[in-house]
Amino acid sequence: MQTLLLDSEDVTESTQIGDVIDAVEGAFAAYARDDTIMPAKSYVELPQHSGDFRSMPAYIAAEDWEAAGVKWVNVHTDNEDLPTVMGTIIYSDPTTGFPLALMDGTDLTRLRTGAAAAVATHYLAREDATSLGLVGAGVQSYTQLEAIAHVRDIRTVVISDRNEDAIAAFKDVFGDAFDVREGSIAEAAACDVVSTVTPVREPIVHEVGERTHVNAIGADAEGKHEIADEILANATLVIDDYEQCTHSGEINVPWSAGVLGDDDIRGELGDVVTGAAEGRTAEDGVTVFDSTGLAIQDIATAHVVYEYANEHDVGTPFTLVGTDT
Repeated sequence: MQTLLLDSEDVTESTQIGDVIDAVEGAFAAYARDDTIMPAKSYVELPQHSGDFRSMPAYIAAEDWEAAGVKWVNVHTDNEDLPTVMGTIIYSDPTTGFPLALMDGTDLTRLRTGAAAAVATHYLAREDATSLGLVGAGVQSYTQLEAIAHVRDIRTVVISDRNEDAIAAFKDVFGDAFDVREGSIAEAAACDVVSTVTPVREPIVHEVGERTHVNAIGADAEGKHEIADEILANATLVIDDYEQCTHSGEINVPWSAGVLGDDDIRGELGDVVTGAAEGRTAEDGVTVFDSTGLAIQDIATAHVVYEYANEHDVGTPFTLVGTDT
């Protein structure tokens, strides 16, 4: 029996964003039903290299599929010739433990993060939302637009970044399909939906639209903080995971300072997906989804990739464990 080796191009070929969104939504639902096993994300901090490693294992028993695996991923903010975030996923057969695939997790991480924002946007943003603000023009901004445009009729995109070259590159990719405009952070945050995808440790978003839905993506480690405390305190808050968000998500700084508490959180996204917690209501103004990134998202996306690749002969089979039989 052989293992599939799937590089970045193989992963891209084997994914349709709609399929990934559906799988990630199913994973959140399974998580809410306690049909997953997901040990806490473990960190290997390397401040001398301006980076860290993270180990993220998970098992999912969704309604019509199951999957297991682990992602080993880094975040090195000073990288120049390499991506800031790189990952590798071992995707295994839950029944036997056999490693079905070894796949690039870098693009997969972007896909699953965009998919989670899309799931949150589907449940928390206004149904008539047509504008998307992006604070940060890095690689994650691309997937945010692709995924969110799958669940809302996005027509206008306002993108804010200090790097003019990054904005120009973004416009080159999406300028024909959307009305893409450069704007200030405040202009981006005034859109119907805004995704913040920066690594900052001091808030840079200090005002949003009256009914804006915010996908707070950038904060994924203790001390990171993109959205002003006042916005968070007055918004309807939905999180991906209580332990991760209070430790290292967008709410971690105001939480540790006592500005936010349990009563300020409507629920986890899985609860919203299953109906245990409400999504957007007529009374809601600003809504915020705090996304730290869960291993179940990675393994759900890996499931989509593997199933397609295995069925369509994508990737390179090789003998990793035992002998080829």
